[in-house]
This record gives sequence, structure tokens and C-alpha cells, in this order.
Amino acid sequence: MTTVDRSEFSTPGRGRGVLDVFSRRYLLKLLVLKGTVLRYRNSVLGWTWSYVRPTVQFLVYYLIIGEVLGLARRVDMFPLYMLSGIVVVNLFNEAFGNATSSIVANKALVKKIYLPRELFPIAAVIGSLIHFLPQLVVLLVVSLLYGWIPSFASLGMVLAALALVLTFTTGVGLWFSAMNVRFRDAQNFVEIVRLVATWASPIIYPWTMVAERLPDWALWIYMSNPITVAVELFHQSFWGPVVDKAALDESLPLIVEGANHGFVDNFGIFIAIAWCIAIFMLLLGQWTFRSFERTFAQDL
Repeated sequence: MTTVDRSEFSTPGRGRGVLDVFSRRYLLKLLVLKGTVLRYRNSVLGWTWSYVRPTVQFLVYYLIIGEVLGLARRVDMFPLYMLSGIVVVNLFNEAFGNATSSIVANKALVKKIYLPRELFPIAAVIGSLIHFLPQLVVLLVVSLLYGWIPSFASLGMVLAALALVLTFTTGVGLWFSAMNVRFRDAQNFVEIVRLVATWASPIIYPWTMVAERLPDWALWIYMSNPITVAVELFHQSFWGPVVDKAALDESLPLIVEGANHGFVDNFGIFIAIAWCIAIFMLLLGQWTFRSFERTFAQDL
């Protein structure tokens, strides 16, 4: 009897999950390009929307929260403080929403051919990162206008914050994208998560206000949120150095209430906890995705 060497073959439908994405970088590139090209197709303003939407959001928050409610009088350099936080939350919200709908949006491909289905949510996250770059450019320009001077420490904190957000978002994106195929109302729950993420991170108020009103155990929960940690890293990358520079200039007096702008105590521990949460969500998201993907074609 002739024996067949099966070592070079793999069972269809089985793979290594997220690790297979790295061996199919060409497909990933095509999906990212497709999402980027189609995003503003037949749009008059095109890529300009990547600047218009965050600008309008910033103006609304600044006028209502900053001027009407008076937060601008409590936080030094409030426009820069708020902008450096908004861009992080916008990255999470867009990547999370796009990843959740990625499988359903590509159901024609999922139903007809086999390829690692993780490609779709991961491509959605990468595409959101690309559309985040114009907002980062705006933040850099505004920071430079305020007198910000780049440093290796600032660059390191920015990269660390982005890595944390992308890891966490990929995990929850995998989880919700799988759930959304089976239960379409998962998309509605995503909107609730995005709303909570916007207000549960210190983008329009300082963490000191939370510390004043919450017990210590609640502050630990609040500060362990990966998005909150990433927001604070962005604050200390762009806003913190500008405030420190102004503090040394007697001609630019600081608001007393906003003077305590540094990291919260035990921030290193919060970073470690946030990374543990992000990695746990990545593993949980991958496990859930692998469990549900067997019935993707039928559910779609």
C-alpha cells in the first residue's frame, strides 16, 4: 500500500489563529488597502473628513465642557490637554467599531473561500490606525504651537500608548466580531462601550478630579483601564512638558488647581495591570473567535 506524506498538508479550516496573519501579509495588505480606498469613495471631501470630524468634536467639547462648564479654568493648557486625550479615545472607538463589523461586512469572502478570518478584524484595526495618523499630525502641530519640544521620553510614551491601545482593541475586536456574527445586536452593545470609553477616561477632566471623589479602590479600577493608561501617557507626552515649561516661565503663571498634572501614584503598577488586561483580552478574543468561526458561513 502506498503511503502519502501528509506533513506538508494542513487540515482545511484549522490554523494558528492570529499567528497565521503574519504568514499572509499580502492578503492583510490587500484588505487594509481595500478598506482605506473604499472609506471615502464617492466622497466630496475625501480624506478631509479625517480632519473635519475630530475638529468638530474638539470644538464641541471645548465650548461646552471647557467654557460653559468651566473646565478650561481648572486645567492648564486645556485645549492641548483635551486634544491629546481625544485622539487616543477616537483611535479605540473607531478601531473597535470597525473590527466588530468586519466579518459581517466581508461576508461574501467568508462564505466563498477559506482564509484566516482573523485577517478581517486585524485589517480593520490597522486601517483605523492609518486614519488616526491625520489626527496625530494635528496634535503634533498644536503641541508645537504651544511650545512643545520633542524628546525620546515623549516618543517612547507615545509608542507605548499606541501599542497598548492596539493590543487591547485587537482583543476586544476579535471577541465582538465573532459575537456579532452570531448575535447581531452585539453592534448595539458596541455603541454603549464606545460611549463609556469616551467618558471613563480623563480626556475632558483631570484624573485628580476622580481621585477627589472616588475611594481608593474605585480609583484603582479606573486607572487600570488600558485606555485610561494610554490617555495619561499621551498627556505626559504632549501636554505635560508644555505645562512644565510654562511653570519655569514667570510670565506664564499656571492655574493653581491644575498644577498637579503629573502621573498618579503607582502609575507603573497601573501600566502593568493594563498590559495584563490587554493581553488577557487578546487571548480571550482569540479563543472566542476560534470557537465561533466554525459556524461563520452558516450564520452569515
